[in-house]
Amino acid sequence: MDINCDMGEIPRLLKNNVYSDLMDHVTSISLACGGHAGDTEMMRELVIIAKKKNVKVGAHPSYPDRENFGRLELDMESEELLSSIWSQVYSLLKIAEEENISVSHIKPHGALYNQAAKDAQVARVIGDAVDRIDPHLNIMCLSGSLMVRVLEDMGLNVVQEAFADRTYERNGSLRNRNLDYALITSPQKAADQARLIIERNKVIAFDGSEVSIEAQTICIHSDTPNAVAIAEEVSTGIR
Repeated sequence: MDINCDMGEIPRLLKNNVYSDLMDHVTSISLACGGHAGDTEMMRELVIIAKKKNVKVGAHPSYPDRENFGRLELDMESEELLSSIWSQVYSLLKIAEEENISVSHIKPHGALYNQAAKDAQVARVIGDAVDRIDPHLNIMCLSGSLMVRVLEDMGLNVVQEAFADRTYERNGSLRNRNLDYALITSPQKAADQARLIIERNKVIAFDGSEVSIEAQTICIHSDTPNAVAIAEEVSTGIR
């Protein structure tokens, strides 16, 4: 099972070696490409570390909204959004080519990810961007979401994603970060949720209901408190 982690968003986590330590426990990373956070210097540093540690690298494009960390939905014309996604991903592709490492996947960030999970038009824009960049790239999507069906219908490569460090609602969506108990910060609880997903294809939602879930990759957020401990516990627990 792939374990992925979003990175390149907070300079302090690079300086304090949190990103590097996380790469000892994950198998793929998704790098912010300047839309909500990140810059070319941080992307390059993380690409070099990932190459040394044999970790797969992907792009983490978002709405172009650094002020709100890409967590607000923006009303953008389809071509404008496509151009923004293309530009963000291309910036990583250029660095990866220079460092002689391939880019394996694309994973939308924040509001773009969550909106695409329920809005077919936004999902198609992401699909069109990937088709123009490289139709062979994998696209990480919220498991069971509308985005999965839209992209599969477009003939693109979908990787269904579940989360070890986020709480779910009964409809399979992620609990809003602004609500209590949206994050799972206990390494043991995160590992338990990951094992439940892998072994039984389900999670227990916030209200106690069971939600069926199918995943090919498990996400851990690098900015979640205890992220390194969570990654270590999850990676150990699912081996």
